[in-house]
Amino acid sequence: MEMRLDGKRAVVTGGAQGIGAAIARRLAAEGATVAILDLAGDKAEAVLGAPHIGVACDVSCSESVDAAFAEVARRLGGVDVLVNNAGIGSAPDDGMSEYYAGQAAQAAGDKSAHADQTIHCTDQGWSRVLAVTLDGTFRCSRAAVRIMAAQGGGGSIVNIGSTAALAGNGPVPYVTAKAAVLGLTRAMARELAPRGIRVNAVNPGATETPIYAPLPQEVKDAVAADSLLKRLASPDEVAGAVAFLAGTDASFATGSTVNVNGGAWFS
Repeated sequence: MEMRLDGKRAVVTGGAQGIGAAIARRLAAEGATVAILDLAGDKAEAVLGAPHIGVACDVSCSESVDAAFAEVARRLGGVDVLVNNAGIGSAPDDGMSEYYAGQAAQAAGDKSAHADQTIHCTDQGWSRVLAVTLDGTFRCSRAAVRIMAAQGGGGSIVNIGSTAALAGNGPVPYVTAKAAVLGLTRAMARELAPRGIRVNAVNPGATETPIYAPLPQEVKDAVAADSLLKRLASPDEVAGAVAFLAGTDASFATGSTVNVNGGAWFS
């Protein structure tokens, strides 16, 4: 494999499992020294061996983010690449249980039933999803840019969006947060270009992760049918797009979004 990230120091948030772990492994395979940030610090540490590191971090908390990046800078000597992968799709009291109940009632033939989320979503449920998925992306970007700017020499940020942000399919707070992440990507790309810091995004479609593992096969088949390729993505396929944007092959790409969704949605 080409070592497109040889000598680079990369941070991957939410990297203890799923897409994040695949990204961390791919960046390491391409030569980067990787710091994995995750709520589960012990699991993050176990994804890769030395010289890579795992650091406990709650991206919804500014103090936790700043402390984690300070530790990364101390142990790795700086940051050249950031992948903002951490995010959640749902949270307690966000109205999704009522939404699923409405769906079930409709499937049972209740013509008066509605699959509603918005009217049941509390402020707490809404805020929790955005705090992790959107605010966490901003906080980690801010911390990384402070380090990159002090270093000089530019850098690369890759934000993980979602096809849901394009199609509008999914929990309302999650779709909103991911759409905002794409806007943040473009705004930061414009601002940071003079510093040589590129900012891009990857929009995964449905991906074979631990979230999908317990679902019945017929549900997976229905989700896969929405894509032109008639299957779910593998985490490694998403990681490949991230590695491209992070590395030198994408040196003239900034403000871009790469869709890895099997043709489920075009933009």
